Amino acid sequence: MKIRRRITEAEVLAEFLKNEFYQKEYDSDREKYESIVLDPDLADEAQNAVRRALLYRRRGHMWRELPKDTVWYETEIDAEDLKRIRVFPRAHWRKISNGSFLLSEIVKRIRESAIGTSDPAFSKIQLLRYRLQRDSVNSAVLLIGVDEEQPLTILEGNHRLAAAMLVSPRLVHTGFRMLVGLSPRMYESCWYDTNIPNLWTYLKNRLRNLVDKEADVDRALVAAADIHSAPDLAAEPVKAQNMKGSM
Repeated sequence: MKIRRRITEAEVLAEFLKNEFYQKEYDSDREKYESIVLDPDLADEAQNAVRRALLYRRRGHMWRELPKDTVWYETEIDAEDLKRIRVFPRAHWRKISNGSFLLSEIVKRIRESAIGTSDPAFSKIQLLRYRLQRDSVNSAVLLIGVDEEQPLTILEGNHRLAAAMLVSPRLVHTGFRMLVGLSPRMYESCWYDTNIPNLWTYLKNRLRNLVDKEADVDRALVAAADIHSAPDLAAEPVKAQNMKGSM
């Protein structure tokens, strides 16, 4: 895996939201916020606050399970990296996986028709496969891991990567922006390591945030405005020192 550059969490959230914004939860917001979702200004903290709140409406429970020290990078994935990429362990992937969540193994099972063609996940992957063969790709995929050497798990983009692999592994390398979040504590996330302690932590967090205040757009805007208008206290001693020197 070749790291191209370090990126901000705001950029990752913006790309994540782009991939989610077609969902019905955003029907009432699409007209108002579509411009800042599709063409984000990452230097605008108010926009960043709105996008975070909108994403949290659907994915707050997911984002909270990532370690606080996760650092994000835009990367290039090569053929060797594909061998250690795993799909996100949701319920329907368990039916497809047959015990292995490696992306390569799942794609192999799809090619061999080892899963029922009536399976919704199979239908979605095949639909995306046909689209990828016809249209150019312009989207980001989110992966998480411990470091550059350990296995990577797809946090967002499972179906798109599986469909791309069915078309050509080369499309995975060239057709997507690969955004990878790394943390030495990623084993504490249920999305990376699905075990009882991690699932218990996830359940407690879900219950704690049944009413998700961070998904409130108006509240996020107020908080962003407060931060923007706060005085720069660090500049005060400098100002006082300059005044003393001019006396």
